[in-house]
Amino acid sequence: MAYVITQRCCNDASCISECPVDCIRPIPGQPEFDTAEMLHIDPETCIDCGACVDACPVGAVFSIEDLSASLQRYSDINADYFQRHPLEPEFAAPVVTPRIPKELGTLRVAIVGAGPAACYAADALLRRGDTQVELFDRLPTPWGLVRAGVAPDHAETKSVTSMFETAFRRDTLQYYLNVEIGNHLTHDELLRHHHAVIYAVGASADRRMDIPGEDLPGSHSATEFVAWYNGHPDFADRDFDLSGERAVIVGNGNVALDVARVLTMDPDELARTDIADHALNALRDSRIREVVVLGRRGPLQAAYTSPEFLALGHLDGVDVVVESADIELDDIGSAVLADPAIEPSVRLKYTLAQEFASAPRRPGNKRIVFRFLVSPTQVLGEQRVTGLRFAHNVLTDSDGRVSAEATERTGDIAAGLVLRSVGYRGEPVPALPFDEQRGVVPNHEGRVIDTAGAPVTGVYVSGWIKRGARGVIGSNRVDAEETVEHLIADYVEGELATPPAGRDALRELVASRQPQVVDRIGWKAIDTAEKAASDSTGRPRVKLTTHDELTAAAQGIDLVVR
Repeated sequence: MAYVITQRCCNDASCISECPVDCIRPIPGQPEFDTAEMLHIDPETCIDCGACVDACPVGAVFSIEDLSASLQRYSDINADYFQRHPLEPEFAAPVVTPRIPKELGTLRVAIVGAGPAACYAADALLRRGDTQVELFDRLPTPWGLVRAGVAPDHAETKSVTSMFETAFRRDTLQYYLNVEIGNHLTHDELLRHHHAVIYAVGASADRRMDIPGEDLPGSHSATEFVAWYNGHPDFADRDFDLSGERAVIVGNGNVALDVARVLTMDPDELARTDIADHALNALRDSRIREVVVLGRRGPLQAAYTSPEFLALGHLDGVDVVVESADIELDDIGSAVLADPAIEPSVRLKYTLAQEFASAPRRPGNKRIVFRFLVSPTQVLGEQRVTGLRFAHNVLTDSDGRVSAEATERTGDIAAGLVLRSVGYRGEPVPALPFDEQRGVVPNHEGRVIDTAGAPVTGVYVSGWIKRGARGVIGSNRVDAEETVEHLIADYVEGELATPPAGRDALRELVASRQPQVVDRIGWKAIDTAEKAASDSTGRPRVKLTTHDELTAAAQGIDLVVR
């Protein structure tokens, strides 16, 4: 029996090189890889060896015989992909990872950020030979959006951190957590102690709707809400009004679906996750019964992935509501659906919308309602949010690019909570050039470039600050490999200046600037404290959610401030 890749797929492609018959697609270098929702296994070629199972960092690969009811459909999803993209073995290129020549000595690299992009870059460097890596982050904890962005009920996705923990066991990598570059250390000081610096700082700012009423109490970004329920220390004290019966989410990407799911799930289900205690308590008292998810285009152009949309149908006590009239296709939509080159994942989005539209509604269930072809025009309310006004849209096609155009037809939705989930953007990095329009550090394949287009010596980027806020966790692996390839090439060619100061000098400098620096031992103490607190609850961990708690735990102090 063949193996099947399921919803948990992180797209890091580590399974591809392990497959002895080269039957996993798409692969890095293929046009489909950059836009793929997930990877797929060709059922006709798979020899059932299980190598991909062992290689998958998030446990996304199952034998067809072992698929649960909620995952059964992935057998067809994998097969459908290869109907559209027949397997062509000649596409498979060997992964080349040249090592650093020994005669060059130790390559020292600072990485700013400790999320997936940073960790994949660190792992790539450590596999290349004689390297030393220092990992800096302004928070007292590593893992970035894996810890503070992935929904608490997606525990398998978070398991990618186990791979990083294993790779970072040796002293060739050192942690400098709770250290902010631009505050405790400068960019120039990093270069004084390293051959190169990789910035992997993500895209932490949220995009705005720029409509009247957006700043009323009760109107927030989904970024804030996600950070709040995940226990990010910068957001633990936020307050969200869950006393109304309806919430509206503007935007229909995967983050919007995460938020809708968390708002409607049974709190007893969430109580088995690592959700922050303050969020769990608030959700137990929540009166929200309906979450409306607004998308400015149609179901064929929805930003969410089909696996996440499919999974909503398996939530206990929740109906997914789609009105048939909302998914009627105009000429543009009909042409997209009729195109023989349409990706199976796009067709599946529409098929799922049809299935949800025809599914019976169950009395007493909460509801996640999808509205398509609408754009917000005003957040309603005087002292606080009371609803949202929107305009109905029509689709337009300009040279194959489908856009939404507002009409004069409008409508209102009553709601006590409005969350915008319309995208992320990067913020300027001190001492680096910045592209304000794209929200990224300008670069060529990871090499930072100046306003004249020339490479900035010794400075690189990886992740969302490099390519923009797109892709999933595993997308950062291939991205990081590209950056590291160029960094090592520059080192081998003698383009990188030898740092005048080394590790001991760096350690002393950081200690003088930030006495509460959290190193490997400190992070392990935090990790141990959080897991120990979960022993009587059956949860994976009980997160510490304030800077004081985290730094105290790093020092072995039992401080309870919650």
